[in-house]
Amino acid sequence: MRLTEFHQLLEDEFGRAQARFLAHSHVLVSSGRTPEQLIEDGVDLRKVWLELCDDFDVPEGRRLGRDDLDR
Repeated sequence: MRLTEFHQLLEDEFGRAQARFLAHSHVLVSSGRTPEQLIEDGVDLRKVWLELCDDFDVPEGRRLGRDDLDR
C-alpha cells in the first residue's frame, strides 16, 4: 500500500477533516502510538490501516476501500 492509498482510505471512511485528526491524534489501542508515529517509524501502512479499522469497528466489507469509480 502506498501512502496516498492509505490517506484515500482514511478520507473515504472518515471524511477529510476526521481523517487528518485521526492520523495525527488517535492513539491506536494495539500499539499505543498514533498512525503518524507508526508511519514515520516505517510500520507497514496496511498494518496501520487495519489497526485503525479495528479501533473503529470498520466492517470487513469497507476495509479495502470504496468500489465506485467516481472518486
